[in-house]
Amino acid sequence: MIMSAAEPFAKSKTGVKVIIVGAVGFGGLTAAIECHRQGHDVEVYESFPELKPLGDIISFGSNAGRIFRRWGVDGSIAKKMRELSIDLTGYGFNIHKYTGELIINQATPPQNPDAPVFNGHRGELHEIVFNYAKDDLGIPIHLNQRVEKYIEEPDRAGIELSNGEQVWGDVVVGSDGVRSKARELVLGYFDKPKSSGYAVFRAWFPNTDMIKDPRTKQFCENGDTFNGWIGQDVHFLFSTIKNGSDCCWVLTHKDEADIDESWSFPGKLEDVYKVFEGWDPMCKAIVEKTPESHLVDWKLVYRDPLPTWISKGGRIALLGDSAHPFLPTSAQGATQAMEDGVTIAVCLRRAGKKDVPDAVRTYQSIRYDRVRAVQKTGETTRDMWHKADWDKVKENPESVQFPREDWIHFHDAENHAEEVFDENFGQVQATVNGTH
Repeated sequence: MIMSAAEPFAKSKTGVKVIIVGAVGFGGLTAAIECHRQGHDVEVYESFPELKPLGDIISFGSNAGRIFRRWGVDGSIAKKMRELSIDLTGYGFNIHKYTGELIINQATPPQNPDAPVFNGHRGELHEIVFNYAKDDLGIPIHLNQRVEKYIEEPDRAGIELSNGEQVWGDVVVGSDGVRSKARELVLGYFDKPKSSGYAVFRAWFPNTDMIKDPRTKQFCENGDTFNGWIGQDVHFLFSTIKNGSDCCWVLTHKDEADIDESWSFPGKLEDVYKVFEGWDPMCKAIVEKTPESHLVDWKLVYRDPLPTWISKGGRIALLGDSAHPFLPTSAQGATQAMEDGVTIAVCLRRAGKKDVPDAVRTYQSIRYDRVRAVQKTGETTRDMWHKADWDKVKENPESVQFPREDWIHFHDAENHAEEVFDENFGQVQATVNGTH
C-alpha cells in the first residue's frame, strides 16, 4: 500500500496509464485526483495557457461534498472550500413572487461535515482543487497543450497535440466541455446542439454600491443571504457571500438566439431591465449596482442525451459536459461530472490493466441512467418556477421550494461504484462476448 501524508487513501499501483483532456472543469480534475487515489498513472492536458479564476457562482450538492471530504489530510480541501462558500445558517432561501411578495423561506439544512454543501465563486473553488491536484499530489498538468486529434488502437489510446506530438496511454478521458472534440470521435458523427430557448444573465461584483443604498444594504450588512424571484418564463436568483462582501446574481429568461454552442457574451444592463418590466423594484435596485463590465450574457443550448459516451474500442470515454451538459437549474452539472470521475477511476482499478475497455464500458453502465434522471431535474425545476400557477402556490407555498432529493444528494459515488461494479462488469463482458 502506497501512502503519504498528502494521500491518505492512495491505493497500490495498477499500471493503468490514464490521459485526461481538460482541466478547466471540476470533472477532469476530479478524474485525475481519483485516478491518482486509485493507483493509476495519470496526466492531464489542457489548451488554456494558464488557468484564470473564471466564472461566478457554482453549486455543489452533498454528493459532491462526500468526494471533496476524502481529499487532503482530514478533509483539508473541503475545509478550504468552506471558508470561501456561502453560509446561510439561520437565513435560508427566500422565494418571492415576481411582484415582490415573499412566498416561503426555505430553511437551510444543517451542514453534514462528512457531506458538506458548497456554493461559491467557481474560479476560487477551482483554484483550490487545481492546486491540490498539481502541487499536493504532483499530478502532471500540461497547460497550453491543444489536442487536435484523438486516436484509438486495439491495445492503446492517445492524443495528438497541435505541435504534432502524440501521447499514448491505456485510456483517454475527454473532459473537454460542451464543445468537445472527443464527442465526435465517440459518436462517429457531429452532434449538433439545439437552442434551449433560454439564456442567463449573470454577474459577480463587490458590495461597494449595494451597501450604500438603504434599499439594498440589508443584503450585505448581516452576513450571507440568498433570495429568489420567480415569474412567467423568468427567474432571478441573488446571493451575497463571504459575509456579505461579494454579490452575485443570475437571471434566466426566454431567448431564441441562433448559435452553435452555449456561449458567453458581454451583457448589457438595459437588456436586463427589459426582462424586469413589471417586476418588484428591488430586483432592479440590485442589478443596477452591477458594473456592466462584470455582466455576462450566457446563451444556453441543449443536447439530446447521447446514445453512448464511449468509443467503439472502449478506450476513449467522455466525462462531464462533453457527455451530458446540464441546465443550471439542476444545480448538479459539476457534481455529476465529479461522480463520473470517481466512477471511472474505481472501474479501472477493479477491472485492471488487462480489461481497460470493459472497465470503461462498465463506467458508462453504472452512470448512464442516473445522469439522465438527474438531467431531467433541471427542466422540472425550471418549469416549476416558470409555469407556476399562483392560485395553487398560494394554497401550497412548498410547491415552489427548490427540490433537494435524497436519491441525488445521499449518493456516495465511490461506495456505489464499488458495490455495483461486479454486476455491471459481468453484464458488460457477457454482452461483449455475445452471451447476453
